[in-house]
Amino acid sequence: MKFSADSPITCLITTGEATDAEFDASRSRIVATVARAVEAGVSLIQIREKNLSARSLFELTCAAVEVVAGSATRVLVNDRADIAFAAEADGVHLASNSLSAALIREKFPREFMIGVSTHSVDEVVDAANSGADFAVFGPVFNTPGKTDVKGIPALSEVCECVAPFPVLAIGGVELENVGEILAAGASGVAAIRAFNDADSMGGILAKLK
Repeated sequence: MKFSADSPITCLITTGEATDAEFDASRSRIVATVARAVEAGVSLIQIREKNLSARSLFELTCAAVEVVAGSATRVLVNDRADIAFAAEADGVHLASNSLSAALIREKFPREFMIGVSTHSVDEVVDAANSGADFAVFGPVFNTPGKTDVKGIPALSEVCECVAPFPVLAIGGVELENVGEILAAGASGVAAIRAFNDADSMGGILAKLK
């Protein structure tokens, strides 16, 4: 898939807090977040709910796909290409322990989007050469639960190595550093905390526009 060069790419990643035990409440919360993201003009939404059963994840993805219908926002499902395809989502986001981007590209339609999480130059290069549509690289800044911070110099190196392949920065993204991220050559940003908070998301999107 080709991204527009007119504006940075933004990717909202869901919090991963949904459970089958409280699925109705979780679905309502996530669908409301998706609706806000669509209204704000977020490019991509990654459904990253690892605690859900396949059935619940499928139902949630269908609900998200319905919300984004007719907008420019695209829905990806973390790891589960099968569920993404069955729910008519736009694609899949692959982790380091997922199936390879090359295999997904071989088995799914060409328009099926593929994002890949990466943590090194080699991994980003591999994603670009394996048929992925974009890579998410990080953590670029300090963020809870992550210790291997890459920093702006590493982000700049990665972006230079694979340009014009889109690289999104993740990890500690906030209003104060998005300009620095873009100046390093990133095509955009991905975030959990910053984009699941309505005020933070609005501020970042306004600055990027």
